Amino acid sequence: MINRIWHGWTSRQNADAYESLLRGEIFKGIDHREIRGYHGIYLLRRDMPEGVEFVTVMWFDSLDAVKAFAGDDFEAAVVPPKARALLSRFDTRSAHYNVLVAPEQ
Repeated sequence: MINRIWHGWTSRQNADAYESLLRGEIFKGIDHREIRGYHGIYLLRRDMPEGVEFVTVMWFDSLDAVKAFAGDDFEAAVVPPKARALLSRFDTRSAHYNVLVAPEQ
C-alpha cells in the first residue's frame, strides 16, 4: 500500500470554501475516475497562526495506481485551477510512502 501525502495552505477567509470545493467537487471527481488501485482519501485540517493548513492522504495499491491518478511525473501535485485560486501556497510535489502498518478494516 502507498500513501500519497500533500499539503496546501489558505487564508481563514478561504478555508471553508476550499474545504467545500474538495468535498463537493474534487474528491467526487477523483472517485468518478474509478482508478484501479485507488482506495480513498483522508482530508486533514488545522488552524495555524498564518492561516489554515490542509493535508490530503491518498491510499493506493501501488505506484502504478498513483501514476494512473497523477501521470508519469507522479510526484507532481495535482491541483485544479479552482483549488489554486483559493490556496495561498501548496506543495508542488507530493510525497509517497510505503505503508508498513495500517488499521485493520
